[in-house]
Amino acid sequence: MMAESTVDEKTPAKVIFGNYELGRFLGRGSSAKVYQARHLPSGDSVAIKVFPNPRRPAGHPASASDSFIREISALRRLRHRHIVRLHEVLASRSKVYLVLDHAKGGELFSRIENHGRPSEALARRLFHQLISAVAYSHSRGVFHRDLKPENLLLDEAGDLKVADFGFAALRRSSDGDHLLRTQCGTPTYVSPEILMGKRLTDGYDGAKADIWSCGVILFVLVAGYLPFNDSNLMSLYRKIHRGRHRCPRWAPPDLRRLIARLLDPDPATRISIDGILRDPWFAQGLDADQRAALMRPLVDEQKPQHHAGAGQLNAFDLIAFSPGLDLSGFFAEGETADSDRERFTTFEPVDRVLDQVERVGKGEGFVVRKEKEEEKEVAASTVVERQNGELIVRVEVYRLAGGVAVVELEKGGGGGGAFCREKLRPALCQPLGGGRWPQV
Repeated sequence: MMAESTVDEKTPAKVIFGNYELGRFLGRGSSAKVYQARHLPSGDSVAIKVFPNPRRPAGHPASASDSFIREISALRRLRHRHIVRLHEVLASRSKVYLVLDHAKGGELFSRIENHGRPSEALARRLFHQLISAVAYSHSRGVFHRDLKPENLLLDEAGDLKVADFGFAALRRSSDGDHLLRTQCGTPTYVSPEILMGKRLTDGYDGAKADIWSCGVILFVLVAGYLPFNDSNLMSLYRKIHRGRHRCPRWAPPDLRRLIARLLDPDPATRISIDGILRDPWFAQGLDADQRAALMRPLVDEQKPQHHAGAGQLNAFDLIAFSPGLDLSGFFAEGETADSDRERFTTFEPVDRVLDQVERVGKGEGFVVRKEKEEEKEVAASTVVERQNGELIVRVEVYRLAGGVAVVELEKGGGGGGAFCREKLRPALCQPLGGGRWPQV
């Protein structure tokens, strides 16, 4: 454990952990402070979120209510162009530090507050990016539960980054029940079923709750004000339960219909992600391939480049795959290290592995496509997904010295766990050409 540098809002330490030079104070949340910082080895600008690290008796499990545990557990599953990326987790005796993307454009809330509502075209583009991030999160079993303009950041290009997963809920299994029961979120953005709390005996669907919040955000983008607002909290709740809102007169009919379907107080009839993707207002200017691409994550360009240009990993790089060396793994409360990923090694040629993935995936009626090889240590990356772009599994092959390779399966939602367990894993674990498949 490295010695901790004192972090204070007024006089932050210049350098922490030898790697990060802290800059200006960016803001304060309910349980953390955020600073701009510079990663000294690369010179990149990052944001560092600083949480007090609660002291617990030895062997006492972390509380699921701790926002930093929720945030780490969620962000370690997510890798998407419109979601703030968790680069590193550091800890001292009294604090936990999350190293995140620095969104230089600030909060979407501030942008609306300072410049007014955006144009319809810009609102549509931002909503495309929001739905892309939310759909991907849901496919990875992560439900945000506190979507609002204050938690939507803008980068230097004006593109959206979803942040602050402190209220996130994680599905324990790719195929399991994901009904939730915890009341959380911001009242003006929270769905009616969350407000019901204990009265909703069967729980609520985290995906439908997020879609409601997306509807409120779209309304704010278009109108510049909230669809449901009242100084009296009980009156506000009644308005939300009724779902009655009045769109501004300048909103076109297609947009009004979409907002009404998003702000349907009945989650059973509320529009789904697939419905949003097919909606005329949302789909304006998008072809089928572009709509499917909204569901796809960006190939990870931010993993450490172990040996840039070498194209192979050695034994030390293989050790880095171990979850025991990833500090974020210590905070994944309630999860196993391989809940959404598994790895094994093979002596088989890469093309044979990928041919088998393609055969099994297409045999189940899925789309199989190769991704760009943007990471030099990745020999190949192939994605199996549904026709609508929902991730089933990503297969990445990493080269090792001596003709060995590591195969990593990153499972998505919507049957990803079952597909890997029942179809893909058995097929890949059968030697394709006389090779061996030792476990990592």
